[in-house]
This record gives sequence, C-alpha cells and structure tokens, in this order.
Amino acid sequence: MKLNKIYSAILLSTLPLSAVQAAGLDRSGQSISAFLQPGNYAEAGISVLDPTVKGSSTVTGLEGEKISDMGEDYYFPSAAIKVQATDKISLGLIYDQPFGADAKYSSIAGSFGDGVEGTSVEVDTHNLTALIGYQPTENWNFYAGPVWQTVEAEIKLRGAAYKALSGYNIKIEQEEAFGWLAGFAYQIPEIALKASITYRSEIKHNASSTETSNLPFGKIVNSPVEAITPQSVNIDLQTGIAQNTLAFANLRWVHWDNFAVSPQLLSHPIINQNLIDYSDDQYSATVGLGHKFNNKWSGTAAVGYDSGAGNPVTTLGPTEGYWSVGLGGQYSPAENYFIQAGVKYFWLGDAKAKRGTDIVGDFEDNYALGYGMKIGYRF
Repeated sequence: MKLNKIYSAILLSTLPLSAVQAAGLDRSGQSISAFLQPGNYAEAGISVLDPTVKGSSTVTGLEGEKISDMGEDYYFPSAAIKVQATDKISLGLIYDQPFGADAKYSSIAGSFGDGVEGTSVEVDTHNLTALIGYQPTENWNFYAGPVWQTVEAEIKLRGAAYKALSGYNIKIEQEEAFGWLAGFAYQIPEIALKASITYRSEIKHNASSTETSNLPFGKIVNSPVEAITPQSVNIDLQTGIAQNTLAFANLRWVHWDNFAVSPQLLSHPIINQNLIDYSDDQYSATVGLGHKFNNKWSGTAAVGYDSGAGNPVTTLGPTEGYWSVGLGGQYSPAENYFIQAGVKYFWLGDAKAKRGTDIVGDFEDNYALGYGMKIGYRF
C-alpha cells in the first residue's frame, strides 16, 4: 500500500473551512500540507463560510431584546506551490489568510445599533510563507522558513451596550511584520503513514491607527496599536488502515491566552478596557477517513471540535468554539491533476458577550455552513 497510490484519498481534512471566530480570530488553520506532497505540486482553493449568529440582550433596560443575525458571510482564498529541487531539497511558497473577522449588527436603535449604524468589525490578514525542506532519507523531512504577514482592521461600536463608547470608531492601517516556522515530518510509504509537527512563531505588529469618538477627551486620536498574532502548533497524522483507505487527524493549538488589543483611547483611565481580548488557549481537532473508490473518484468524512478561546467573549465575535461534520469529494480526470469540493456544518458554541467586564448579550443555538473547492496539479 504505497503512499503515492492512495495519497489522493486525503481530501478536505486540511481544506480551510474554519468557523467564524470559533477560537479568537482563527480562520484558515495554517496548514502546510501542500508542501508535504510528493514531487512537484501546486494548488489553489477558496473557502466560504455562512454563519448564523443570533442572541438576546442583557443590557440594563433592554433585557431580552432580540439580536438578529450579526455574522457576515465571508470567503478566503489560498494557494501553494512546492518544488522538489533535488533528491534532498524541496522549496515551497504558501499563501493564506490565517486570521480575520467579519460581523455586522442591525442598525436598529438598541443594544448594538444607534438607529443609523450597527456595531461592525472587519479584520483582514494575509500570510506568505516561504519554506525550505531537507530530506536526508526517504522517511524524514526537516523544514523551516520565514513568514510575511499583513494586518488591517476597521471597527465601529454602536448602541446602548457600549454606553459612552457608542459612536467609537477605529481604523487600523495595513501593517506588515515577519515571523517564522519550523517543523519536521516522518513517513513510511509502505503503510501510507505520515506524521508532521509544525510550529509557527507569534508575529508582533505595531500599526498606525485613527480613533474617533464622542468622548470629550478623545475626539480624534492618532496612535500606534500593538497586536501580536499568536504562536501555534499543528500536528498532522495519517495512516493506511485498509486497501485504498486512510485514517487522518489534525490537532491544533493556538496561544490566545492573554491576547489583547488595547488602543490608546480605550486605555484611558476613565475607559480602561480592551477592544478585543481572549482568556484561553484554543485547542482543536479534526479526525476522519478517506477512501479511494477508483482511479477517478475518492471521498472523505470528518468530524471536528474546537474549544474556543474563553467565555465570556468579545461582542465582535460572540461564539465559543464548535463541533462540526464534513463531507468531501475529489475527481481526478488524469493522474496529474484533480478537483476537490466539500461542505461542513458547524454547531457553534453558546457564549456570553461582554463589554469590559459587563455581560451585555447571550448567544445560543447558532450554526454555520462552510463550502470549499480546491484544484491541485502535479508537474
């Protein structure tokens, strides 16, 4: 049971279909599976997530007010190329959007709207990872490389939940910074076994921002904002368990504990609260099976769990983790290229939303649908 004969049975186990703000701002999962493909390989994909996040207000005087769906649909592309330069040296380049947020509350006057606008958040990141790998034997692969990352954001706070901060805006200009990753993989092709561990460093950003508010001491404030995207560890495992059948697992840890973004205006002694913060680390796992039906068709089924990053949570992402189930399929018209597609359903974890230390909303019984497509080519 050679690895290169059934490797294509692994499909969407690494396709980025993460839940909306399921743990902190985690979005893509930061997979490097494309770099561990045999030979020369390139891929491009896109993922779409359609969340439904509703709740009820606990703001004094507005208790029980219904909060309509505030989760915005979003999509994020990914791409990668890997070249086996020599028998022992491989090179790779991976693009993804690892962290992000998209949410918008109703503009109706109440807990999260002022009659004109609703509270909203948009956070975008872009990652470009360069990799070089060294394979001293057929079984081992040691790799490392630099990571270039950009971050930008725009956030508006509206409604009674924020009291005097209703009307607050912050625009964080796009800023770039560098980090790194390192890891190793081990494989036994005869039994289709492969295991890899990848560490990514934190990346520290100091971005320019403009804050505006209705506060008498902070109409307009231009200042730097520090944000540190967290370090993480990914563990990927797979092994053949029967003819043309693989079992696989992905485990992920992200260091969200004590993560906080504190712009200058919100750090004022009178306000003294974070714009975004998380209290717990994220732990997630996906396990499943992949099966190759014939030379052209294969499929996967997987279940997933995400712990979230603490509860209560920020009003800008009021869910705590998820459970998920997913199905995927792959069609290979020829040996050197394929098309993948898949769908996942997420049961989003219940959460209490906070402003500072005050609980201002309950969010329960929410869900999301994720869709993805990927094209791969071997050359």
